[in-house]
Amino acid sequence: MVLIGKQKAAMLLMSLDVVTAAELLKGVSPEVVEELAMELASLEASGLCNSREQEKVVQEFCNSLKKSPSQGLNIGRFLNEMLASILGEEKAEQIRTQIKKSTAHKDMFISIRSAGVDELVVALESEHPQTIAVVLSELDPKKSQEVLSLLNEEDRLKTVWKMTTPDLLGFGVKQRIASMVSERLKSLKGEVFVAKPGKREENLRKLAIVLSGLEKDLRDQLLGEIIKHDEETGKTVRNLMITWEDILSIANRSLQEALRTAESSKLAVALYGADEEIAQKIRSNISERARDMLDEEIKLMQEPLEKEILDAREEIVKPLREANEEGKLRMVGR
Repeated sequence: MVLIGKQKAAMLLMSLDVVTAAELLKGVSPEVVEELAMELASLEASGLCNSREQEKVVQEFCNSLKKSPSQGLNIGRFLNEMLASILGEEKAEQIRTQIKKSTAHKDMFISIRSAGVDELVVALESEHPQTIAVVLSELDPKKSQEVLSLLNEEDRLKTVWKMTTPDLLGFGVKQRIASMVSERLKSLKGEVFVAKPGKREENLRKLAIVLSGLEKDLRDQLLGEIIKHDEETGKTVRNLMITWEDILSIANRSLQEALRTAESSKLAVALYGADEEIAQKIRSNISERARDMLDEEIKLMQEPLEKEILDAREEIVKPLREANEEGKLRMVGR
């Protein structure tokens, strides 16, 4: 979306501190101030008012003025302080009320976007996957991914499918969905979703399995969105698509190709204390000569540290992940 003049002016004001912004607007009529405030609220509702867009606008007006990427935006507080400083508290309150009504009318999902992840998880519990898909599509990608990862497995699978094959829903249907979820959020009264210890990685693992089952192009697109907004989470999801435990689900030919370059010393460490089924599958997919070398390494090996075992298993899994990213990994079920 191309920003218009008023939007750029509103965003430029956000790059200034409240006192400076108020000083600049002292000679401006209340009507213009109100318009700028409305534009700020509208930009926030549309998701355009972020550090990246703001920096573009600032650079366009003055290349020497750059906002620190680490400095977050607090539009609500900025508006409140700026309006009160220029117009007085009474007039500022009138404008705030008008802004709230206007933005709510323009954007049905504004209250949903401002809700926390845990609140959204509770609000969407037991909802139809189509409803969940509509709500998630209106959130920023990072929040959408976080909510999706916390849903139960059945809802997650069905929702991802709905998101990848969107139905053409009319304005009225979306309005009813927005209204219903908004009312649900209001009724929660502080009720939140509490994740159990270790739950996040478990949910990310489930999300990774869902994504790995999609067509490569679509999977890469969805994973790219996660990485764009949260690189560390994206990296975790990518790695969790294929883990050491998945060796049992990998077709023999794919496993043979991956193990062909594995060092006997690393494989010996990786198999220390490993599940017997995994150990047997690996041994049955290497050559007789490689098995002899592996047995020799095991005889000479000292008891490895836990970190050494985990690192060795990561190294064995690495070519399997690479094959998966290239769309060449064959699976026989999970």
